[in-house]
Amino acid sequence: MAMDLGSVMIKMGVLSASDDSDHMSVVSINLFVALLCACIVIGHLLEENRWMNESITALFIGLCTGVIILLTTKGRSPHLLVFSEELFFIYLLPPIIFNAGFQVKKKRFFRNFMTIMLFGAVGTLISFTIISLGAIGIIKKMDIGDLETGDYLAIGAIFSATDSVCTLQVLSQDETPLLYSLVFGEGVVNDATSIVLFKAIQNFDPGHADAVTVLKFVANFFYLFFTSTLLGAFAGLFSAYLIKKLYFGRHSTDREVALMILMAYLSYMLAELLDLSGILTVFFCGIVMSHYTWHNVTESSRVTTKHAFATLSFIAEIFLFLYVGMDALDIEKWKLASNSPGKSVAVSSILLGMVLIGRAAFVFPLSFLSNLSKKSPNEKITFKQQVIIWWAGLMRGAVSIALAYNKFARTGHTILRGNAIMITSTITIVLFSTVVFGLMTKPLIRFLMPPSAKHLSRDLSMSSEPPSPKSFLSPLLGNGQGSEVETGQNVPRPTSLRMLLTAPTRSVHHYWRKFDDAVMRPVFGGRGFVPFFPGSPAERSVHALQ
Repeated sequence: MAMDLGSVMIKMGVLSASDDSDHMSVVSINLFVALLCACIVIGHLLEENRWMNESITALFIGLCTGVIILLTTKGRSPHLLVFSEELFFIYLLPPIIFNAGFQVKKKRFFRNFMTIMLFGAVGTLISFTIISLGAIGIIKKMDIGDLETGDYLAIGAIFSATDSVCTLQVLSQDETPLLYSLVFGEGVVNDATSIVLFKAIQNFDPGHADAVTVLKFVANFFYLFFTSTLLGAFAGLFSAYLIKKLYFGRHSTDREVALMILMAYLSYMLAELLDLSGILTVFFCGIVMSHYTWHNVTESSRVTTKHAFATLSFIAEIFLFLYVGMDALDIEKWKLASNSPGKSVAVSSILLGMVLIGRAAFVFPLSFLSNLSKKSPNEKITFKQQVIIWWAGLMRGAVSIALAYNKFARTGHTILRGNAIMITSTITIVLFSTVVFGLMTKPLIRFLMPPSAKHLSRDLSMSSEPPSPKSFLSPLLGNGQGSEVETGQNVPRPTSLRMLLTAPTRSVHHYWRKFDDAVMRPVFGGRGFVPFFPGSPAERSVHALQ
């Protein structure tokens, strides 16, 4: 009888704890939904503000909410404030990156592809090297805790991940198309490269490093990079072929939209399952879908998908900044680092200095190298534009925080002083760079590039698609398909080194366009190869000609 009574009480206790957990979940959801609405309204009211933007607004609202929660809970940190890397990588990041690829103006993106890859891949490696060496040479001697060489290498990857959202909100893709495409493209490739680097470091043992080990590390990095890209392209092509052959639009446009969303998310999760880079996979899946799949669906599905992807991305981004702002006041990790406040401030200052130096170490040299391949003065990166590109990459965001938690606190908190210092230093740098550098972004760009000095894009007439709703990362909207080679313009050949760098890029693009029209589009669909079935864009075009 006593045992029965005890078991009943245990069950009642479990149910009570479950009810409390469910209640907290409901409270958290209500709070975040209300805050999302507040961010949208306040962001709209501050649209014309000279200093503020929606990302900083969401961050401030998150911080204020965290303060209120701490005061009402008398200094305790509820689970509402704990940053969840699973929530970030599994639910928030995929729609943001996919929408960036889906909405990209491919002509402008691939015209500057070599420069973007220089900044995003090579530049990230340079920044990673400088930050890692600085951490090993300076921070390691400060005796902040039991950190190994692999941890300092991970620090280099963590702080190589940029967050150029604030700059993209200020720049105009119509008025400064070159600058916008470079900042946007570098940001996406940079995040992917940083995460690929981070994953490669996880499998790298610096204690037994030799020439063969280093070569394996480099080979693993490129394997992850290219395999992730190919997986994303395959997922996009498969969705295009499936929708083209099965004619989903005959019966239900909802099936078309659902299949596109699920195939995109499946590509990301499959990449994570295979330990690849989900960012690269879903980004190139978005590019391929916009080039083939999007043209195979009905006209109503086209409008729906563009608005749906942009809206999901918009909500995820606001939620992300709210989350970062609220997590910054998780009191537990600050208590662990408070025993060494001087060292914590010193570590943050050193890392921020390394970020500034590492960014400058590749932006200006690689810009000079890129300018050698440009024939037209309008295509060259001016010194003022280089300063803006350098500034755009100084801000750190949620990717850095997520990687820091992955490395130094897998369970959401840590009991080691060194790990706590690294996490609090990451949060400090993210807050400082987002708020201080973010607030100075608009005045800096207006000072360096006043409205009278901006030139309208020559590519406005090339855009073949209507713009989608505004998003933090709705870059390069439209999908211009034309090129100078296709329009029959005679492009004079540059000479010397510029000829070596420029000519292969244009000839590769030219042959790709021929291959695309002859082989890819007849199989996978796309503009000009839309399947004919009731309700399709092809049927409307036929009736329009009759």
